[in-house]
Amino acid sequence: MNVLRIIPFLIFLSIALTGYSADEVPLRELAAKRGMLIGAAANMMIQRGTQYAETLAREMNILTPENELKFHRTHPAEDRYDFQNADALVDFAETNGMKVRGHTLIWHQSIPRWMRDREWTRDELLNVMRDHIQAVAGRYKGRIYAWDVVNEYFDNKGEPRKSLWSETLGSAYMEYAHHFALEADPSAKLIVNEYDIENINAKSDGMYRRVKDYVDRGVPVDGVGFQMHVLYDWRFDADEFARNLQRFADLGLEIHITELDVRIKQPVTPEKLKKQADLYAAILRTCLDQPACKVFIMWGFTDRFSWIPFTFKGFGDGLIFDRDFQPKPAYEAIHEVLSR
Repeated sequence: MNVLRIIPFLIFLSIALTGYSADEVPLRELAAKRGMLIGAAANMMIQRGTQYAETLAREMNILTPENELKFHRTHPAEDRYDFQNADALVDFAETNGMKVRGHTLIWHQSIPRWMRDREWTRDELLNVMRDHIQAVAGRYKGRIYAWDVVNEYFDNKGEPRKSLWSETLGSAYMEYAHHFALEADPSAKLIVNEYDIENINAKSDGMYRRVKDYVDRGVPVDGVGFQMHVLYDWRFDADEFARNLQRFADLGLEIHITELDVRIKQPVTPEKLKKQADLYAAILRTCLDQPACKVFIMWGFTDRFSWIPFTFKGFGDGLIFDRDFQPKPAYEAIHEVLSR
């Protein structure tokens, strides 16, 4: 039996397994009433973990495939595409009434070996980009709410990051990618996604200059994605964050929180969990106060399956459900903010 098809009929099982209260309104319902999409990055545990799939389907109304739509996964060989896992995640989302954010069409860290093992001319690489975007975005035409067209384009100075793409195609490669994405799927929102742009700094200034130029010249861009991989004791300046969001909103762009997590230095204590919860709540409040902020997505939802311990040594527990799928104080804080 296909677990993707029976999940909507087995939510009651999740209650028994996780201790979730039937009286608790899921986050997705609260967010919908506020005109917001709330979601998480997800992976193929949807097919292997019942609690994983049921919790995700119950709580979220938008899903980001964590890795399955990246270039090296969908285009592993020059003459071959692989959409099996991406199809499963998109099907899962649609079956459970969730939108999908496509992540990502072009990224400097997702270059398959067949591309790295040769020299490319400008025209050759531009054709690779066009063919890839048309194949991937075209396959899911009308099924993707928004695409992170180019991920992490900027360096810390707000300039184009050095990569195969920029060194061969120049700084205009992101502009080319946006035009190709629009051709492949005119219905999808086209987003520029980046990390470390929460504050007003050189990187966010570079982002602002670039997208303002796109808006002024009619380059297709619909929004800015703020990744927000932050520390539990980060000194969050809500006023500065709000000013930063406002300048992008003033350009007529949507704002998406795309990859939020709040990692904790081990060991975990009640005090650290309280700080984590307060930070999640503060970021969400700032987002809700900005009409252009439409999406609030976490990079995962359960500490059982998280990139944090593998990437940040000595840190973990950055998500809103613990390893046993029990709601953490961060979940309750988000629930409370959305309930107001």
